[in-house]
Amino acid sequence: MRSHLLNDLTAEHYRRSVTEAVERVAARLAATDRPFTGVPVDALAPRIQAIDLDRPLHDTTAALDELEELYLRDAVYFHHPRYLAHLNCPVVIPAVLGEAVLSAVNSSLDTWDQSAGGTLIERRLIDWTAGRIGFGPAADGVFTSGGSQSNLQALLLAREEAKPGRAGQVASDTSDTLAKLRIFASEAGHFSVQKSAKLLGLSGEAVVPVTVGADKRMQAVTLARELERCVADGLTPMAVVATAGTTDFGSIDPLPEIAELCARYDTWLHVDAAYGCGLLVSSARRLLLDGIERADSVTVDYHKSFFQPVSSSAVLVRDASTLRHATYHADYLNPRRMVTERIPNQVDKSLQTTRRFDALKLWMTLRVMGADGVGALFDEVCDLAREAWRLLAADPRFDVVVEPQLSTLVFRYIPAAVTDPAGIDRANLYARTSLFASGDAVVAGTKVAGRHYLKFTLLNPETTTDDITAVLDLIAGHAEQYLGASLDRAS
Repeated sequence: MRSHLLNDLTAEHYRRSVTEAVERVAARLAATDRPFTGVPVDALAPRIQAIDLDRPLHDTTAALDELEELYLRDAVYFHHPRYLAHLNCPVVIPAVLGEAVLSAVNSSLDTWDQSAGGTLIERRLIDWTAGRIGFGPAADGVFTSGGSQSNLQALLLAREEAKPGRAGQVASDTSDTLAKLRIFASEAGHFSVQKSAKLLGLSGEAVVPVTVGADKRMQAVTLARELERCVADGLTPMAVVATAGTTDFGSIDPLPEIAELCARYDTWLHVDAAYGCGLLVSSARRLLLDGIERADSVTVDYHKSFFQPVSSSAVLVRDASTLRHATYHADYLNPRRMVTERIPNQVDKSLQTTRRFDALKLWMTLRVMGADGVGALFDEVCDLAREAWRLLAADPRFDVVVEPQLSTLVFRYIPAAVTDPAGIDRANLYARTSLFASGDAVVAGTKVAGRHYLKFTLLNPETTTDDITAVLDLIAGHAEQYLGASLDRAS
């Protein structure tokens, strides 16, 4: 079995095996004519369940043949121009190259003696991103597994900074302190804020939803009123979470106004820019992030609008000293003496210990394509979203919710004949499910004011307005089929 260990003796075996796998994937990508085969779970699950994992095949080619049947053939392919569903991007080749290198070398980014150059590359990319945000030289950060973890860490720091005694608050014990902390977040913000509050031991009332306007952006006037009420009630405004690119609408909260309110109430400002971070390298839309430089912490997901493979995310802070709240020293790993010896250990900043060298993917992307190249791709999909919005707004078959700031569109099919709202909901749900089952396209769904809507998340520069038009026709066709069948059943 030692022949399967990657080392100097097996380098040729490694080369042959990886080349064969790459060729399989390349052939599948070249032959893919739709984003999904439409295979139902009841058909796929038994095939995978039937595999006896205690009886290995002992042959790479045979294992790859099996993988084609179990995974590659029926995978959902984000690179296809009619995959329009979630915040999944097609990936750039330099990043995939980085993925291959980091997986083989298998550095762990927790300590210097496990990563060396990897540590310095990650730190350099954090500095670069902080500069793009507009943070000063005191900034720092660390790569994470994704936006949810980044938000959790940011809110952990905010909780620790909101100590008893701030803004005149004095707590009798820890439980009393936690019970009084409040987080203010847009009602259109990410659910990870609520999940983070629970993980941080905060009360069930800790997250205060702030209403949004017709543009789906947090209303600063409502936030001001909620902050004032919080203080008047003897509670502590722990943090405000502003969103730069909501998952459903791509909306960007009014960051300058929110920053002013946070300064007034001495409250931590976290900006969840997991989606909107692509604007950091946009030549046309960077001004949409004005005010982000005033945040105390920022979440960025390179695996969304930087076209990186999952996972590639980071949390950044304006003041590096706040990262001390995530620092623990273990004698076997990162003893305190290493700080005085100026040995850079990334575990001092991270919620994770063992951690992949995901920063290498972004490094390779910037070194091959450059930031402007990435920004141009993101600008393309934002431009496409505006064109798609114009198509939807002019099409009487559809109701579109809001003009996009980024690359997301929420809409639904509206039949020409008068139909009850519940019937319209069912028609849109049917259209989405049927479209997915056909494999011709993949779209997402959400709710607006309690009603079912469909969603395009446009992150593929290869998608065209012809693709958008074709998918809209497919959606309308499925919805009309459902409504027609409903009328037949009723008659």
